Amino acid sequence: MTTGFNRDRDDFARGGRALIVLPDQGDAHRDADARLDEAAGLAAAIGLVVTDKVAVRVRAPKPATLIGSGQVEQLAVQVRQNEADLVVFDASLTPVQQRNLETALEAKVIDRTGLILEIFGERAATAEGRLQVELAHLDYQAGRLVRSWTHLERQRGGFGFLGGPGETQIEADRRLIRDRMARLRRELEQVSRTRGLHRERRQRAPWPVIALVGYTNAGKSTLFNRLTGAHVMAENLLFATLDPTLRQVSLPGIDKAILSDTVGFVSDLPTQLVAAFKATLEEVVSADLLVHVRDIAHPDTEAQRADVEAVLTEIGVSDLTPRFEAWNKLDLLDADRHDAVLAEAERRDDVVALSALGGEGVDALIGQVAAKLTAGHRRYWITLAAEDGAGAAWLHAHGEMLGQSSEGLETQYEVRLAERDYERFLQR
Repeated sequence: MTTGFNRDRDDFARGGRALIVLPDQGDAHRDADARLDEAAGLAAAIGLVVTDKVAVRVRAPKPATLIGSGQVEQLAVQVRQNEADLVVFDASLTPVQQRNLETALEAKVIDRTGLILEIFGERAATAEGRLQVELAHLDYQAGRLVRSWTHLERQRGGFGFLGGPGETQIEADRRLIRDRMARLRRELEQVSRTRGLHRERRQRAPWPVIALVGYTNAGKSTLFNRLTGAHVMAENLLFATLDPTLRQVSLPGIDKAILSDTVGFVSDLPTQLVAAFKATLEEVVSADLLVHVRDIAHPDTEAQRADVEAVLTEIGVSDLTPRFEAWNKLDLLDADRHDAVLAEAERRDDVVALSALGGEGVDALIGQVAAKLTAGHRRYWITLAAEDGAGAAWLHAHGEMLGQSSEGLETQYEVRLAERDYERFLQR
């Protein structure tokens, strides 16, 4: 059998054979099969070939190996039968547990955090994204044996969890890690300042910002593309979007708004990634409206909703930020479930049911977004000189024109505006 220890990292990542192991500790809020499918999806996201998925009941976690010794022996047999290069534990492993399992299974072992970091390392397309992922990776590795420093030299690809040329078990140089992390943090602080300046300019405009948030693969990018006509990568793939994308959209009563597509959240999202992606997620924190896109067809949709809300709280999103839920993927429901979901959504004022792929319910979503953003608008009667075309154009661009009447050399406009826009108009 050929193990992941002796193979080139890129060959391994794109064609390696992975065995998925779910240490099931009896989480009543999640379906075990759905959790195994998600872990398999994470592995597939970096090109691993999943040979089998196994749930292992864990009554009392073992400090040395997490699972019992008899279960480890059974897994070793399955690793050999599946000719697996890699064993993915859908749980957090301590460095000691990881090392002991690798020795017992004679295969490379990574945990859920390591796998997610590997995906982010491959997917981050921008310089900012790669800085964020590298910082998260170094933070994760700081308490573990650093197998290879080649990730600091590679221009593309992941961050070395799955192997590397000349890979050896070397002792971590903690000073080097700390120095590198300090440099990365300084660079990200500069990125954050630049992003903050851009945000200040938008606020002075001011254009409302709508942030799409949700669990990974909930359909945010598909909805983003439908609303903006953009071509952001939207695939049935976990973490298809990592780097934030901003586009201008027009809405009823709002001449211009900014729509932001953000990285998808996931259960047990590594704290290192939450911290590293703070600069990116600041767009969410400062948004005027959050649209929480949910995969309503997923068996764990309620647990996913709770995961997203927990991350929003962790990154500092205020409970006062207006938000509502977009129950996506109606097209995947059978007729009875489809009708039941629609009926439930219609009974609530904080939900819109839709299919971002097929278009059903998207117009209702647009109307809901516009209504939420204009909820604080008031009606004003503004009189302008007939020759003040620029003033009239400004009112048309920033408010909802309800009527107008002319008398002599003056025109009176009845317009609905946000209070801040009215103040800006008076100061123009």
